[in-house]
Amino acid sequence: MATKKICSLIPFRGYFLQFTLLHSASSSRLLEESIRAAIEAKTYEQIPDLLSAVKDSCINPNPFSFLSKFPENHRAHIIDDILQSFTCTRPRSRPRITYSCLLSYTLESPNPLPLALAILQRTLRSGCLPVPQTYLLLSNAWIKRRKRPESISSILQEMLSIGYSLDCGTCNYLILSLCKVDQMNEAVKVLKGMCRAGCIPNLDSYGTIIGELSECRMINEVAEMVKEMVSTQGLFPRQEIVVKALAAMLANRDIWRAVEMIEFLESEDVHIGFEGYELVLEGCLECRQFVLAGKFVMQMTERGFIPYIRLRQKLVEGLVSVGESELASVVRQRFLQLKS
Repeated sequence: MATKKICSLIPFRGYFLQFTLLHSASSSRLLEESIRAAIEAKTYEQIPDLLSAVKDSCINPNPFSFLSKFPENHRAHIIDDILQSFTCTRPRSRPRITYSCLLSYTLESPNPLPLALAILQRTLRSGCLPVPQTYLLLSNAWIKRRKRPESISSILQEMLSIGYSLDCGTCNYLILSLCKVDQMNEAVKVLKGMCRAGCIPNLDSYGTIIGELSECRMINEVAEMVKEMVSTQGLFPRQEIVVKALAAMLANRDIWRAVEMIEFLESEDVHIGFEGYELVLEGCLECRQFVLAGKFVMQMTERGFIPYIRLRQKLVEGLVSVGESELASVVRQRFLQLKS
C-alpha cells in the first residue's frame, strides 16, 4: 500500500518540478522584457524597483543578458545612461541589485574593462559591496587584459575615456581582488601603476597589500612596502598593519628585521603601540636573543611602555644566564625607576 502511494507521488513531483522550472523561466522572461521596455523608454529609474520585486534566486539568467545582442559601443552607452540616471537616487543603496547584475554581466562579457571598473566605482560609492564572486571575476578579467602589450596606468586611465575619474576605492578593490586569488605581485604592480595614472594610493591601498603580504610571510616585500608607504608617500600605517608586518617577520624568526622595522618607524615619527613592542620583545626572548631584548626593552621603556611582569622576569633571568649581569642590573634598575 505504501509502495503504491510513493509511486503515485512520483509523477506529481515530476509535474511540480516541471511547473516550477516553467514558472521560473516565465518569470525570467517577464523580468527581462520589463527591463528591456524600461531601457527603450529611457525610464531607467524603474529598473531597481523591477529587480527588487523578485527574489534574488529568480535573477538567473542575468536580466541584462539581452544587451549582448547590441553592438559593444551601443551597449556601453546604455549601461552608462543607466548609471548616470542613479546619480540622484535616494537612498543611494536602492539600485544595489541593479549594480550587482550589471557588474556580473559586464565582467563576463568579452571586453569588460574599463566599463566594469565604472560600475564597480558606482557600486562602492553607493555604500554597497559587490557579491563575493566579484573578486574572482574582476581578477580574471584584469589578468586576461594584462596579456595585451599595455601598461597598467593606461588601462586604469581608460576610465577617463568613458567619463569616469579614477579613484582609490576602485583601485583598492582591484588590488584586494588580485590578493584574494594569490596575485600579490600583480597587486603591487597595480599599486605602483596608480601613481602613474594620477591616483595617489591611500592608507587602504598600502594596508591591503602589506596585510596580504604579511599573511604569506613575504617579509622582504613587506619591508619594502612599509618603507615606500612612509618615506615616499608620507603615510603612517595603522597599528593593526604594523602588528601584522611584525608578526610575519617573527613567524619567520627574523628577529633583527622586526627590530629594524621598529627603529625605522620610530625614526619617521610613526607611533607604535604597546602591542607592537611587546610582540617584538617576546620574539627576542623566544629566540634567546637576550642582549638584543635588553637593549630593545630600554628603547621600549623610553616610549613609556613597560612589559608585563612575565616578560620582565624572563628577560632578567635570560641576561644573567648568558653572563650579562651588568645589563640585567641596568634593566632591573630601569623597571624600578618606572615603579613597575
